[in-house]
Amino acid sequence: MKDRKTPDWLDVLERCGLEVVGKAEQDGPPVNSALYAVNGFEVEPAATIPSSAPHAADELDEAWHRCASQVPLYAENGEFLILPPVPGGSKVGWVRVKDPVGKELPSRITGVTDSPEFVAVSVDGRHLCAASVEEDDYWVVLHEF
Repeated sequence: MKDRKTPDWLDVLERCGLEVVGKAEQDGPPVNSALYAVNGFEVEPAATIPSSAPHAADELDEAWHRCASQVPLYAENGEFLILPPVPGGSKVGWVRVKDPVGKELPSRITGVTDSPEFVAVSVDGRHLCAASVEEDDYWVVLHEF
């Protein structure tokens, strides 16, 4: 039986294999700015994967982790910030997490939410790496604040 006091977003993050370290609302960039950096009209993806490709999920996983490593998204201790990938997640704000699994994060998020979409930023709030669905493609979006 689910603990009724556990917020749904926390349950989702834990089911995705992320270790929640704490809420970090003030460490990240303004949420609206981050969402615009991913969904804005002039956004150019760092990687595009056709969603109809035979191994599209695997390719998205590889592209996202490669881009996240290059940005750099992860702090020395492996922490980063994420907007919970749930309805209303932007109202929750940034949550500080670690990913002890270290691979296939878009696929793990899809397994829990039925969508690979999520937005993550470095703990200093400067580097964004997101996965999004745009028409018939998966995108990995990078942005620097």
